[in-house]
Amino acid sequence: MARFFINRPIVAIVISIITLVGGLLAMRSLPVAQYPSIIPPQIIVSTTFTGADAVTVEQSVATPLEQQMNGVDNMLYMQSTNANDGTMQLTVTFDIDTDPNIDQVNVSNRVAQAQPNLPPDVNQFGLAYRKSTGLPMLIIALYSPHQRYDSLFLANYANININDALYRVRGVGEVRLFGASDYAMRVWLKPDVLAKLGLTVPDLVRAVQQQSTVNPAGRVGADPAPLGKEMTYTVRAQGRLETAEEFAQIVVRSNSDGSAVRLSDVARIELGALNYQQVSRVNGQPGSIVAVFQAPGSNALDVAKGVKEMMAELKQRFPPDLDYLVTLDTTLPVTEGIREISKTILEAMLLVTLVVFMFLQNWRATLIPIIAVPVSLIGTFAVFPLLGFSINTLSLFGLVLAIGLVVDDAIVVVEAVEHHIEQGMSPRDATLQAMKEVSGPVVAIALVLSSVFVPIAFVGGIQGRLNVQFAVTIAVSVLISAFNALTLSPALSALLLRPRRPSRGPLARFFGLFNRVFEKATHGYVKWSHGLIRKAFIGVAILVAFIVVDGIVGRKLPTSFIPEEDQGFLLANVQLPAAASLERTDAVARKVEAILAKTEGVKASSTIVGFSLLSRVSSTYNAFMFVQLKPWSEREGAALEAPAILRTINRTLAAQVPEATAFAFSPPAIPGFGNAGGFSMWLQDRSGGSVEFLDQNVKAFLEAARKRPELTGVNSVFTTGIPQVYADVDRDKVLNQGIAVGDVYQTMQTYLGGLFVNQFNRFGRQWRVFLQAEGEDRLSEQDIGQYYVRNRQGDMVPLSTLTSTRRISGPEYTNRFNLYRAAQVLGSAAPGYSSGQALAALEDVAKQVLPREMGYGFADLSYQEKKASGTAAPIFALSLLFVFLILAALYESWSLPFSVLLSVPVAVLGAFLGLYLRNFDLGIFAQIGLAMLIGLAAKNAILIVEFARDEMRKGRQLVEAALEGARLRLRPILMTSFAFIFGMIPLWIATGAGAIARQILGTVVITGMLAATAIAIFIIPVLFVLVERFANRRRHAQPAAQIPTEPEPAP
Repeated sequence: MARFFINRPIVAIVISIITLVGGLLAMRSLPVAQYPSIIPPQIIVSTTFTGADAVTVEQSVATPLEQQMNGVDNMLYMQSTNANDGTMQLTVTFDIDTDPNIDQVNVSNRVAQAQPNLPPDVNQFGLAYRKSTGLPMLIIALYSPHQRYDSLFLANYANININDALYRVRGVGEVRLFGASDYAMRVWLKPDVLAKLGLTVPDLVRAVQQQSTVNPAGRVGADPAPLGKEMTYTVRAQGRLETAEEFAQIVVRSNSDGSAVRLSDVARIELGALNYQQVSRVNGQPGSIVAVFQAPGSNALDVAKGVKEMMAELKQRFPPDLDYLVTLDTTLPVTEGIREISKTILEAMLLVTLVVFMFLQNWRATLIPIIAVPVSLIGTFAVFPLLGFSINTLSLFGLVLAIGLVVDDAIVVVEAVEHHIEQGMSPRDATLQAMKEVSGPVVAIALVLSSVFVPIAFVGGIQGRLNVQFAVTIAVSVLISAFNALTLSPALSALLLRPRRPSRGPLARFFGLFNRVFEKATHGYVKWSHGLIRKAFIGVAILVAFIVVDGIVGRKLPTSFIPEEDQGFLLANVQLPAAASLERTDAVARKVEAILAKTEGVKASSTIVGFSLLSRVSSTYNAFMFVQLKPWSEREGAALEAPAILRTINRTLAAQVPEATAFAFSPPAIPGFGNAGGFSMWLQDRSGGSVEFLDQNVKAFLEAARKRPELTGVNSVFTTGIPQVYADVDRDKVLNQGIAVGDVYQTMQTYLGGLFVNQFNRFGRQWRVFLQAEGEDRLSEQDIGQYYVRNRQGDMVPLSTLTSTRRISGPEYTNRFNLYRAAQVLGSAAPGYSSGQALAALEDVAKQVLPREMGYGFADLSYQEKKASGTAAPIFALSLLFVFLILAALYESWSLPFSVLLSVPVAVLGAFLGLYLRNFDLGIFAQIGLAMLIGLAAKNAILIVEFARDEMRKGRQLVEAALEGARLRLRPILMTSFAFIFGMIPLWIATGAGAIARQILGTVVITGMLAATAIAIFIIPVLFVLVERFANRRRHAQPAAQIPTEPEPAP
């Protein structure tokens, strides 16, 4: 094939141009993302049981839903949160390979089966379904610069004019308002007036339901009708009421004297808020926070771009003194990370070019590999649309590493052609001769480097999704590079290369010095290799030592999954003593906002008082902040990196906010996996015991876990110590006095928690109507006794005669995980320990502390890490096996691959030592680098072994052939190795977004290749000689007809 393209170089050039253009065209249409689509779909079912406490919601709503939901197709796990504000949220997480739309249909079908078992109030309120992820993708803060509008107006302006528009942006899964809530018609009841007038809550409910309802009235003259009618009219009647004034005119009771008691006589009616449990601010100023969540499977950058464009369009219709800010953008690390990796590619190209020029010392020769690199890299993008790939961190990592690989093939060709030109051959003849020699090694190296990633590409789950794009990117680029080495490189070599002429000047003196040092190094290398061949047991002992040390270091090296990066934002949680009022929490939140505003590196903050994202529950004693950091370019130095800013904030909060537990923490390593970085563990009460039983075991577990050196920040937001009031209804008294038990409970629910009655229409939307007592009538438990119900005789009976109250403690909310009541434990690995060690420590503590009635499970990224644990060794072994099989097929020998692969342990130990010295864990990126080292180490051995076999075919003895192959191929080995190593230096020193992953990958491949280049090349000739001697002895033991025509080794 090479001869054809040497004779017809334009054909080779045209093929390369087509490959290049195809890649460029594909790049323009490819989506850009941080990672491939790796977020498991989550379907969230939510509803409200107005006035119910957490345990009641759990028992009456969450339990029947979960019983029906259990076992839904492709479910990984499910978790529900049941709060004292009556809300219930069930999150069902599905396998990554499922279709979110099908998942939602399956969830909806299971909910429909459970609905007959739900309370009527819940079915009337309705159940909502949505596809969403753990963290908001964008936080948009709506505010009034001159504070013309209050929070309620801002929230509902967003609800009416913004939310619906954002939902129409493709890829938006949920738009959620924090702070002030939806409009609602609030009917604030006066219990004392109702008692005096002999009216009860059921009376008011019936009045509102009957007089504010949809009333279809039909048509006048509609067919069938007698002949002769000329007109047909539609009849319209009073339907749902719309304004507070209209609701005020509702007749509650008509008196015998013709007068009427209207709703305004017993209540104050206003267009208020659905709830009053949250307060929101942006940079300390009142505002409404709009959180935009990405739908599973969508592209974050495209969604964020669409949302920002929609907001810019909507802003044109904003009223005066209304504006918005994007106070949190979680897609910034994506764009910044892609930019950094793109810069790394350019830097690697420059460094590779310098190394190649230093070794080839000829700009013509240097030009050929440099032309081949962009063709291979950009051409790889041409296959991305066919495979459904995106331009993401993993695929770009693959291209960074591929730079050092794709240049190798061209270097091997050019170096071989240069060698023959120096022997006096013409460029064309030298190219033809060189291609006869190097075509085999080029094909072998390409197949080995491609096959090493085959096992990685077929790993399932999230790890497989992360690995496959990286693996396929490298494999495709290497195959294109091999094709170029057999077509474009020989064609350009015949066209461009010329016999060298003596050069002068400083560069010539430098090259002369370089060549003299290299000649001495070559002689020394051959001498030491010969010595090791003569004393082969030393080489074998060295290799065995490397294998043993590999096993020891590999077992001790901490493992992890995905490293935590500087993502450009932080999260903060504030928790006051249990049952603290919203007013107290708001005051503490203002102190925290002031601290954040003064912290260097912080750009903006959004505050939600009365809510915690950790528990996803509204409570008066919690507050939560989204903290956007300044761009990476404005945060130079380690002191302004996210971990350092995090430590600074937490030190200040601990010193200046003693009245609350306030702390900042990192987001999850992969946005969408949970709400916080670190681990996520669920302790389950599998006995169905009390809340106190679970709380007791959680406390025991936390106490033991906090003593483990592998863990830090171990905590749980679950507690049963929230002060509460228990209302004990004496049912015997209730029934004896002829009172319906339901009326007693409905009265308490209405006055204290609010009762959802029906809906009304206004501003083109539908809102809810609620009855509730005025604030001054529900300040203490004594107020309960002042509420009245009516007995069968029509007498008003105070609840003080039917109920008693006492102070108790209980949970603010309850959780269930996979059908069992559970509590979430959060934390992270202590400095110096990996996430894998932290998970192992948690499991160890659970086995020691928890009774048999308790169990545990992992969720979010911890679940995926446990699922992927233990895969490093099998992947590594399979990669070795695939390379072995490819080599055996290429060389038609079962023995020769051993001389190639037995040098791999040297490179592996170098990688392990690099990770250890730089304090990195053995995670996914390290595993990818190790798999790559198999191919890289094998590449060096292939170059030596292939030429040694050729020398043996020419009649040389075994030892001489091995040493000659080592001498001839040392220069291309060092050239390709140092080109690769120098090309990876930008990864080693990476900073900014995604820097940790790049540093880990750079550490593995650089230290591994340094070990392979400095040590393994001395062992390869020894291995070749030993393996060939062993194989020849076996051949002599076989019948003569089976003995191959190979030169016999020297005696």
